Order: sequence, then structure tokens, then C-alpha cells
Amino acid sequence: EHEDTGLLLQPLLEGQNYGAAAADETQCPPVSVARNNPAKRDCLVVAVLCFGNLINFIDWFIVPGILLDIQKYFGLSDGKTGLLQTVFTLCYMLAAPVFGYLGDRYNRKIILGAGIFFWSGVTLGSSFITESHYRIFVLSRGLVGIGSASYSTIAPTIIADLFEGGKRTTVLSIFYIFIPVGSGCGYMLAAGMARSTGDWHWAFRVTPCMGGLALLLLILLVPHRIQRKTAAHRALSISGPIQRADEKPDVHGTAKTTWCQDVGSLAKNCSFVCSSLGLTAMAFVTGALGMWMPLFLYRAQVVQGIVPPCLQESCNSSNSLIFGGITIGTGILGIIAGAEAARRLRKINNKADPLICATSMFISALCLYVALMVAQMNILSTFIFIAFGELFLSVNWAVVTDILLYVVTPRRQSTAIALQILVSHLLGDAGSPYLIGVISNAIQAKNVPSLQRSFQSMQYSFIICAFVGVFGGGFFLLTSFYIEEDRKEAQR
Repeated sequence: EHEDTGLLLQPLLEGQNYGAAAADETQCPPVSVARNNPAKRDCLVVAVLCFGNLINFIDWFIVPGILLDIQKYFGLSDGKTGLLQTVFTLCYMLAAPVFGYLGDRYNRKIILGAGIFFWSGVTLGSSFITESHYRIFVLSRGLVGIGSASYSTIAPTIIADLFEGGKRTTVLSIFYIFIPVGSGCGYMLAAGMARSTGDWHWAFRVTPCMGGLALLLLILLVPHRIQRKTAAHRALSISGPIQRADEKPDVHGTAKTTWCQDVGSLAKNCSFVCSSLGLTAMAFVTGALGMWMPLFLYRAQVVQGIVPPCLQESCNSSNSLIFGGITIGTGILGIIAGAEAARRLRKINNKADPLICATSMFISALCLYVALMVAQMNILSTFIFIAFGELFLSVNWAVVTDILLYVVTPRRQSTAIALQILVSHLLGDAGSPYLIGVISNAIQAKNVPSLQRSFQSMQYSFIICAFVGVFGGGFFLLTSFYIEEDRKEAQR
């Protein structure tokens, strides 16, 4: 009799607050057109999230796209110039756990909307900062990083609520395509606006308009509450939340945990830990490539005699534009290829996802190493191997997130994503650009300054990225040893 009653109540109890752990829900979902057409509603939600992700990563790479103009405007040394991206990344990674905690407990649509509004407003305001207020400009980049963290932490978990299995992998792939697309567009938009208007400030006035549109679409097209599609959540809707030994019920009987308990549980999840370390290696390599590769290509061309040394204040930016184009193209192809490989190989091997990530990391490391070694002899070959290196790096973006979403229990997913963001940036791209520069400076200091030595110092320091890529592949291999057990535990 109890089971019959639960089944009758199921349609009334399936409305959920974007995955935040909530008390027993007894309200019907709001009446709307999307309720009668859930497939259309889901597509609209994904489209809005993808558009927001595009803006997020355009904002991320606006500063590197017009770095020389910003440096000249504020009269900065190289150290202070590099501080802009460092502050952005540090604030981004430190804010991620906070939004992970909030996302597991409160309405995610509200958090997303507040994040978009906040970072768009700060970006617009930074375009009016005068040359005597460099510190305020640095602060503005840090605040934009905080807003970006709210989006990167929450948006993937909404997709996890909407889809499961192969569909979730496909949708995550579409979502993560906008990482390389947004990154490349950030370079191109910044350079294009600065060139067309003659004032680099206008580069910071485009994305706030796009952010306003994204916020409007979020309000109009994304429902306040949404039905979760996973079997675990359907079970929760019928019988109430499952209480674990380390969880205490609140006054409504809902199991709740502290942030420390969530972190402790995640630290025991070997698949989560190993895949996060693999992602950290990816972030290290991509962060170094994004900052230094255009300069490395320029120095290689100077050594080969293809271009003359830049003795003027403004140098040719064609390498940045080419590298941005490579980033977009290889990112799209890599993410699509990774998702399709995962979808097919999963049917014959339960460990397919971490094995795909490991293989692609090993191949990427080899391609990057070859690109560095041939740079002094053939610049075309260098571009080709860099493209292949970025292609295989991009294979992993959606697959790594999918691994997290099925080895971590749903009520801890936002926290897990936030911790993964924190670790991957702290040990990855927050320090890799600076580390490469320090090693290069140390090599140059031991020799007589010359164009040849300047190129070789960057070449030798870049080799560390190839070795880090190999370590990343090793961590993904370790993930394959634990993934089946951790998947079953998350389902229980």
C-alpha cells in the first residue's frame, strides 16, 4: 500500500531546485508551455548555458588579446602586466568552492543570473578606468574572475540534472566546445575592436552587452524549477532523500552535510582525485600555451629569418591571430571527437572514459615535444604539431567532467566541480605561465644575450609542459583502476 501511494505522489514530487539539497517538495512544477514540451525546454536551457559559457571565456582572454596596449597605457613592467591574469585566475579558483557550496544548497538559476550580472557590470566599469588607477584595474580583473567562477561551477550541474548517459556526454561536449571557441574569440574580439576603434577600452564594452542578453534569456527561457532526469532523483522524489551514516537530517528529515564532510567524502573518491590531477596537468599545459606560444612562434620566426626583430613599440600580432584560430578549430574537433569516442567505446569497455583521456594526453605531450624541437628548422611543421597537440588536449574537456558527474553523488556535484576548479587552477594554469617565464629568464641570465639564446631559453623552458602532459596521462590511467567501483558507489 505504501508503494502505491508513493507512485501516485511521484508526479507531484519530482520538481527540484536545480539539484540543491532541499526539503521534501510537495509543490507541482509551474504551469508553462515548456512543461508540456520538456525536450524543447531542455534545448532552450542548454542554448542559454552555452551562450553564457561563450561570453565567460571571451572575457577570460580579452586581456591577453590586447596585452601590449594595456601595458603601454598603464606604463607597466612585464611583471605587473602578468599580474593581471594571475589575479584573475587566483580569484576564480578561490571563489569556486564558495559557489560550489551555495550551488548544492540554494537555487542555481539565481546564482547564475547574479554571476552574469556581476561580471558584466565589472567588465563594463573597467573600460572607464584611467591610466593612474592601475590597482583598480587589477581589482576589476579579480572581480570578473569571481563572477566567472559562479558560472563555471554551477552550469555543468544543471546539464547533469537535465540529461543522463550518452545524452549528457553529448550535451556536455556542446557546452565545452565554447571553451576553445570563447578563448579564440577573446583574442580576436579584443584585437579587432582595438584595431577598428583605435582604443582598446572598447574591447571591454562588447561582452557586457552580450552578458545583458544572456541574463535576459536566462530569466525568460530557463524555468525556476526543473525535473531531474536521473533514476536516483526519481527515487528521492518517491521515498525521500537517502541518509548516509555521515549525514544528519534537518527538521524536515532531509539529510544534510557540512562542507567539510563533503570534502572528506570526495577525498576518499579515488576516481575523482586522480581525474582531477589529470585535469590539473591539462590546465598547466593549456595555461602555458595560451600565454607564451605566440611569443615562442615569433622568436622561432626571427631565428629562421622569416620576420625581422621587433624594434618598434607595436609588433606584428599575426601569430596571436593564427594561434587563436587554431585554438577554435582544434577545440571544436577535439571535443566532438572525444565525446563520440566515449559514446562508442563505453559500450564495449566500462573504463573507456579514463583510457581515452590517458591516450590523448600521451599523444598531446608527444606532439608538443616535436613542435618544440622542429621550431628552429620549419615553422610550418611547428604550427601543424601544435595544432595536433591542442586537438588531443581538447578531447578530454567534456569527458573529464562526465567522469566527475557519474562518480560523485548528485548532492555533492557542485562542491566536486568547485574543488576540481580550485585544484586544477592552483596547481595548473595559475602558476604555469609564471614558471615558464622564470625558467626562461634563468636560462638567459647564464648566457650572453642574443636572439638565438632568447629563442632557446623559451624552447627549453617549454619542454616542462611535455613532461607534465605525460604525468597527466598517468593520472588518468590510475583513474581507470577505480572508476567502476566509484561509479557503483555513487549510484548507491
